[in-house]
Amino acid sequence: MEIGTQTCELCSKPGGTLLWRSDLCRVVRVDDPHYPGFCRVIWNDHVREMTDLEASHQVLLMRLVLAVESVVRELFNPDKINLASFGNMVPHVHWHIIPRWRDDRHFPEPVWGSVRRESPVVRPAVSDALLAEALSVALNKID
Repeated sequence: MEIGTQTCELCSKPGGTLLWRSDLCRVVRVDDPHYPGFCRVIWNDHVREMTDLEASHQVLLMRLVLAVESVVRELFNPDKINLASFGNMVPHVHWHIIPRWRDDRHFPEPVWGSVRRESPVVRPAVSDALLAEALSVALNKID
């Protein structure tokens, strides 16, 4: 989809490794070795803001975000989960589900901030297939 003179990245590309998809949205894994389990829930249609969605779709999307959070918590055992929806750079409704650890590179700052320390700690290794399977079980109960 064109936005002014720019193409929407989330309309033209998956936005990460596709783990689960429905007619309305998809879940992708972000390729970031420092934050395994970092996922995005992306609304498939080009919508700028949560309030542009019908009320029932707002509720559905948040239920999916919370279900992804639960799966990430179970599989990766982080100290904290960050949920974020900005859309400043890509004005397309999407949510970030980011597992955080007290000793990660940015903690307690956002993962987009300056690196505070190198973090050689090994994080849980969960394959895309295992993550996709766990998400499918959890999300198909909602969708």
